[in-house]
Amino acid sequence: MRINIQLQCTECKRRNYATMKNKKNTSERLELNKYCPWDRKHTAHKEVK
Repeated sequence: MRINIQLQCTECKRRNYATMKNKKNTSERLELNKYCPWDRKHTAHKEVK
């Protein structure tokens, strides 16, 4: 049930992180605060297809 996902920065729109999630437990899109090396700060990263 675990799938691979990409996390995209909401400010610079670059895909910085790859992670996994359990689709059965979290059906909605994931959003985490992660460090963006291009912006050099912590920003919100959203799940993309």
